[in-house]
Amino acid sequence: MLIESRRRAYLCAMQVVHWLPRAELPFAAPSRPELLLPQAPVEDIEFDVRPAAPSATPPPAAPQARSGERPKIEIPRPASTAKPAPKAVEAEETAPGVRPAPVPPPRFALQLLRAGSCLLLVELATGQPFQSRDPSYLLLKDMLRAAGLPDAPQIIGEPVRWPLLVRGNMDQGPDAARDFVQGFIQARLEETPCTCLWLVGLPALRFAAEVQTEAYYQELKVDGLGDAWALPGLELLMDEPQRKADVWQAMRQLMARWKSVE
Repeated sequence: MLIESRRRAYLCAMQVVHWLPRAELPFAAPSRPELLLPQAPVEDIEFDVRPAAPSATPPPAAPQARSGERPKIEIPRPASTAKPAPKAVEAEETAPGVRPAPVPPPRFALQLLRAGSCLLLVELATGQPFQSRDPSYLLLKDMLRAAGLPDAPQIIGEPVRWPLLVRGNMDQGPDAARDFVQGFIQARLEETPCTCLWLVGLPALRFAAEVQTEAYYQELKVDGLGDAWALPGLELLMDEPQRKADVWQAMRQLMARWKSVE
């Protein structure tokens, strides 16, 4: 229902200063008695010329005698002005959310080898397979010889290079890389079990055992892969020869594991 203040605002906008309703309006203030007196003819009224002044507040309407039938008053419904609100809500619901930036795929290359009863997952720093005269491969042979294992390891399959695809929408993030590397090793273990898995290099530690550099020289228990030994990469051992003493000390404690099988 239209309130009195809004009704007055509508009348002022239409420049209606004095007015009387046909019927008594609900919630209307009583009218002033002088407004109910009969008006004189227009020609008999003398008007004083005065500067225009802002119109006063329209007088309140006076109640009249109730008639038998009250005319219907069209009252604007508030619901008609509240319709744009659902549109704003729909716009917020349909607005696309901010998507997190995709994680770039890691890049690494790993080679799986077998030496006696041990499997070796070795980082390929250059991404290329081992060559017989590579310094890193010669260092690996020396480490196997010191461990009492065959110094001519058997290369198993092609190197695992990540990402697998240069293009495409396939997920190639760190989690997918870890699942692939672990699945690859588990398949080889089902063919021929091993007593110890050497993890040589940080990518081998991250994507096979989910550990970092603080696990170097330690023996690990990896779900689905069994016993593992964490080692620095071959390139790192050549750049920092003092690490070889830590490798040798840890090797002496683990050597009985694979020598007892031999």
